[in-house]
Amino acid sequence: MALRLIRLVSFIALLFIAACGGSGNEDSESPVLRYSAIPDQNTTELIQRFKPLTAHLSEQLGVPVEYVPSRDYQASVEMFRNGEIQLAWFGGLTGVQARAAVEGAHAIAQGQADPKYYSYFIAHQSTGLERSDDFPVEIADLSFTFGSESSTSGRLMPEFFIRTNTGKTPAEFFSQPFGFSGSHDKTCELVEAGRFQSGVVNYKVYDRRVAQGELDPEVCRIIWKTPTYADYNFTAHPALETEFGAGFTMKLRDVLIGIEDEALLSALPRKKLIPAGDEEFEGIAAVARQLEMIR
Repeated sequence: MALRLIRLVSFIALLFIAACGGSGNEDSESPVLRYSAIPDQNTTELIQRFKPLTAHLSEQLGVPVEYVPSRDYQASVEMFRNGEIQLAWFGGLTGVQARAAVEGAHAIAQGQADPKYYSYFIAHQSTGLERSDDFPVEIADLSFTFGSESSTSGRLMPEFFIRTNTGKTPAEFFSQPFGFSGSHDKTCELVEAGRFQSGVVNYKVYDRRVAQGELDPEVCRIIWKTPTYADYNFTAHPALETEFGAGFTMKLRDVLIGIEDEALLSALPRKKLIPAGDEEFEGIAAVARQLEMIR
């Protein structure tokens, strides 16, 4: 009787171990590379657009890869700071903020156009403003919207150019309260609809919307093109080296800059990625410190 009981208990234990997938000492979960991107475009569209890149990275790196959407720019930085993501497509400012928050984080890749990025100041046709090589001081008396408060091309650098061209802060320069749309797409929509008379947007989003017939350039006009500055980049978290092994960050960088299929980069959107280094964004960091957006 006792022997039967022992056998029964042993059999039940084996069934339990099998149901759990084997021995409790085995680690059945592989680490997942989670990455995100600042939502400078429509968030729902970004989730779909990043699927091809996610699949490509997983195949080339040999590890599970997951795209994690972010609700806003600062949420992307916080996820990176907290280690919830190990890679992020940041703007110049959010990249500087993330690397300042996480020791050992580094910029590893950027688009070919990113070292010489620029913004458009735009205005509704009803303002009568036309494109000029001179800073449009007339917008001082118009309603105006930036993009996200943490956007390099939609806030940081435009504010810098406002200050350098007028000697005033935005609060001093504009005769009425200015807004923050939250994204470049939204800025275009608001100005084209006349809800704001003027605004500022990154050139890639504006040009894309015009090319796709989503924006009428006669209604939502470019009135000034800013000088160039460094902007977007992929920033890698130091946890990549501990979770996936020494040298993984450089392997990831090589996979990113080795992408030749433009469709994989359409979510960024970029045609080609090139190596990036932290030193290329020192100018952005200096402006951010000047405007007290980082310490």
